[in-house]
This record gives sequence, structure tokens and C-alpha cells, in this order.
Amino acid sequence: MTILDNRVPVAPPASAAQAAAVPAVPAGQARPGGGPRDPEVRLAALFDPGSLALLTPADESGVLAGTGTIDGMTAVAFASDPRIQGGAMGTAGCAAIVTAYDYAIETGAPIVGLWHSGGARMREGVESLHAVGTVFAAMTRASGVVPQISVVLGPAAGGAAYGPALTDLVILSARGRIFVTGPDVVRSVTGEDVDMERLGGPEPHSRRSGVVHLVTATDAEAFAAARQLALLLGRQGALAGDMLPGDALPGDMLPGDALADADLAALLPESPRRAYDVHPLVSGLLDEPGIELHPRWAPNLVTTLGRLAGRTVGVVANNPLRLGGCLDATSAEKAARFVRMCDAFGVPLVVVVDVPGYLPGVGQEWDGVVRRGAKLLHAFAEATVPRVTLVTRKAYGGAYIAMNSRSLGATRVFAWPDAEVAVMGAVAAVRILHRRALAEVPAEQRHEAEAELAAEHEREVGGLARAIALGVIDEIVEPAKTRQAIARAIAAVPPTRGRHGNIPL
Repeated sequence: MTILDNRVPVAPPASAAQAAAVPAVPAGQARPGGGPRDPEVRLAALFDPGSLALLTPADESGVLAGTGTIDGMTAVAFASDPRIQGGAMGTAGCAAIVTAYDYAIETGAPIVGLWHSGGARMREGVESLHAVGTVFAAMTRASGVVPQISVVLGPAAGGAAYGPALTDLVILSARGRIFVTGPDVVRSVTGEDVDMERLGGPEPHSRRSGVVHLVTATDAEAFAAARQLALLLGRQGALAGDMLPGDALPGDMLPGDALADADLAALLPESPRRAYDVHPLVSGLLDEPGIELHPRWAPNLVTTLGRLAGRTVGVVANNPLRLGGCLDATSAEKAARFVRMCDAFGVPLVVVVDVPGYLPGVGQEWDGVVRRGAKLLHAFAEATVPRVTLVTRKAYGGAYIAMNSRSLGATRVFAWPDAEVAVMGAVAAVRILHRRALAEVPAEQRHEAEAELAAEHEREVGGLARAIALGVIDEIVEPAKTRQAIARAIAAVPPTRGRHGNIPL
């Protein structure tokens, strides 16, 4: 399977000939009766000006599908029509969505869904439920084949809630709401008094549930984010030869200017004990700041899509500012879904490691840290894309393994000169291994004794030197040369892509 690249617009296949028969919608305009909620207006706002061509007619189905371009790249989209029965999904509307999916799969184009729907049409009964099921089947068929992005612009209830949840990325506008059952049903069944915003608005889904990847303040911002994400996944680009050092290029790349680099170590505090925000480091690794997914959900781990030397990459990074950078049940699940999405679409992974271990506690065990942590192990071990690991300060215990270690098949593992790779920190280790001996040392001398024992422990265990000898670390790199090293490592490996779907873990 080749890497998805839609830089050249594709021609409509014969099966979608009706697209050419429907005139393109002028930018910012709609047919009579239109308005800001008109699906044609919304589709036109998503695509490049003047590029929208309809795949389905504007009728009473409650859904409109079309094709157009995003910065010149062909894409497919559909939009609910909230003016017709609240955008409820009936047989004809669901058929329009399936048509859009068939066209996207046939052309290899990203597909964007603009959701504003109350769910299945009650008047059609079980027939509409069956139709909604065919939409779910189409989404599953497209999973891992073409990028799927959902933009929720208003209420998305029932079946219309599960639609976005089956896609790769979900963007929630300020007025968007996602819930299976609305406030009235919740109130009548459980007695809980809640409004739509608190039940399924931006706060609960961006911070508590993890359903939503991005929240925007306006519909226009939501469309802009969808365009950016579609381009990152649909037009991934290639590592630019003129951005890599000429003395270390793969054979098929031309020498050129060095990749712009900086002393990334300056973004970390001098003391290895101090916490810090990893976001500046992630931005420093990329050509420009990327798009962080799930920024408020499990913030102890950062997942970002961006570009390195012009090529799309996915970054997974521990964030010591939150929970000390520990992995926990939620962050492991968050990372696993991101890793599998990147692998499904051939996006190389850059894993930035500064992790003291898994977060301990009864709550974590009861919350399924074993089961959910195993998802991350499986995701990395299964991945076939190039994946490069950088250990900046420390990688301890089981979390060292989980963060794309050599044993899980990392393409290349780098470490900064002062990094530590161990079961735990040397001082913590000697406090356990030599607790009886240290207990006999006078309190005023204990710190010095711990330091001596820690130094001896590091010599015996081996530290980075031992890790390199074992092959679990490939190379020590200077912070100022990190971007070059990672870009070279990715460029040296043939592009690959996982052969699996992107199940909502």
C-alpha cells in the first residue's frame, strides 16, 4: 500500500459522473433559501473558492454531499441540513453519506463530515436505523484507507454522535454538542438535571471524555482546522533534500543546505529535577508549530501532527509539567490511538521521552492501567512506519519500554548526553537496594553516602554507555543536531504504511 498523496487533483470516476452534472457553487453563495446553516454554504466554506461540485442533489434528504479542493488537493465532504427535520438521518440522507464515502474510497481522497443532526428520523422507524447502520459500515470500510475528519457544528445526537466517533479526528465548534441521549431523556430516566452544553459540549468532551480532538471558537476556525488536518494527512510531502546535511543524505536525495536547527536543550531547565512544559520542545523539533490533538485530555502526554523538513510527522511526547510526565491509563490510551492512526496513514512517528514511569495508585489499577497500557505496547509493536525515539532526560521502568523502545521495534533510538535509561533513578535505586546500610549512616552524612552509592550503581549498571553497548540506544546526539538526526533517520527508511483500520480505542 502506497503513501496517500493527493497533490494532483483526481478526475471524477464514471461512478460519480453525476458530480459533473451539478454546477459548482460560487464561493460564499448558496441557492435560494440559503443561510449560514445551509449545507451548501458550509461545504463552500470548507473548500477552495469555486471548487465545490455536488455529488448529490439539494433535496429533502437532509444531507448534501460534494467534492472540491483544499489548497488544490481533492477532497470529499458531506453536510447535514439542520433546516430539514433538524438534520435527522433518514434513508435518503444516509445514502448520500454512503455515496460520499464510496467516492472518497475510490479516489483516495480525504473525507470531511459536517455534522448538525438530531440522529435517526423517528418517522421512518427501523428503516432509518438500518440506514444509519450502513453509514457506520461505510465509515468502518474507509477506516485506515482514507483520512476521515468530522466537524460538529451543532447538536449531534444518537446515531449522529456515533458517526463522528468512528472517524479519525473530531473537531467541535463552540455550538457543537455530542451526546447519545439528550438532557430531557437523561432527566426522565436518571433524574439528573443537565443542559446540552454540560452534557455534550466542548468542556466535557475536550477534557473528560476524549471524544473531541480539537475545540474551536467559531465555525470558520473549525473549517480552517479541518483543512489543515486534511492536508497533513492527505498531502504528506517528502523530506526535502535541500533541508538535510549534504554529508549524510540517502542515495536518492541531493545535497543541500543543512536543516535549520537550534539548541533545543535551552528549552529545558538546568536542573534535571525541575518540571517543564514540553510544548516549546515539540514546536522546536518541527518546522513550525503543529496541531496538537486532545490538548486538554490526558495533558501529561502530548500528541501533535506537524511537519519536519517538509514531511508530515506525528509527535508523541511526555509532558513533565503534568503528573511529572508519568504515563497513566488515559494517556496510554490516547497515545495508542494516535500511534495507530499515524501508522494507518503512513505518517512517521517522533517519540520524545522524559518519563519517570507509570503513575502508581489504586485509582490507576481500577481504571484499567494494565489493559489500557497494553494498548500502547501493542500499537508501537504493531506499527510499520518509521518511528524515531529521543530520550531527553530520563526513561525509567516499564514506561521506558512503552515509549517506543528498541525492543518494540523502534527504527532509531537517540539520547541526549545527560539522559538516563534505567529501571529507576540511581538515587531511588540505592535507597531500595541499600536501605539497611543507609539506615545506619548518620542523617548528616546520608546524602553524601547516597551520592557515592548512586555513582557506583551507575558504573555497575552502565548508564548510557551500557545502553549503547546493548543496542537499546543507537546514538548520543547533541541537542543542536537533533532535528538533523531525526530527519536523517526517517529519510533512510522506505516509506511504509500499516495495513489496519483505526478503531476508536
